[in-house]
Amino acid sequence: MEPTLPEKKHFSSEEIKILNTRYHRLSPVERVAELYKDFKQDEVMLTSSFAATSAFLLKLFSDVNKSQKIYFIDTGYHFQETLIYKDYLTPLYDLNVRSVTADTWKHEFTSKDKTWSKDPNMCCSINKVEPLDGLKKLYSVWVSGLMAWQSNHRSSLDIFEQRKGILKFYPLLDISRDERDNFIKDHHLPFHPLISKGYYSIGCTHCTQPGKGREGRWNNSPKTECGLHL
Repeated sequence: MEPTLPEKKHFSSEEIKILNTRYHRLSPVERVAELYKDFKQDEVMLTSSFAATSAFLLKLFSDVNKSQKIYFIDTGYHFQETLIYKDYLTPLYDLNVRSVTADTWKHEFTSKDKTWSKDPNMCCSINKVEPLDGLKKLYSVWVSGLMAWQSNHRSSLDIFEQRKGILKFYPLLDISRDERDNFIKDHHLPFHPLISKGYYSIGCTHCTQPGKGREGRWNNSPKTECGLHL
């Protein structure tokens, strides 16, 4: 007998429009606090890549609700510096972090096949997208730290977006690069250690090089997103 999945909320276009109108008036920390008035904690899925400046969003959730579960997608190809950053931030902000991984045999296939060099979309799908697909069935809203200035796709989003059966929530979406950097400096948040080496967007080792914005990701490829947020 199949286990019963929790009942998910579904939202009309008008309901999402109302949410966006309300949340646009709020600061990032107010948005995170408001989230728990509109949703129960067990309806909320929060993911973090522990990349670049992830400390911003993680600090907000630490201040508002330390018990919120945070999913880290461990692709098996992260920089050692990313894993060190995660291990540093977790006790610093008392974070409730759970790692999510691909099926072992699928990950081993991409390793032996070097799929990232032949078909980066497939590699991202196996190691990043698929591991979250099962979890998405359990939640009504998915929180991520995307910001509009990071890519053309992200600039087309709103604070709340209905995508592939789940309501996406981007509390930092309209934060500028300067506002982000100033918040990190003003609150003495630690930058990812690779920032000082010229990495501004940090993913897997095979597909990340130094570069401003997201230009260091999937170098020499039109690809700009791993597929999680499309």
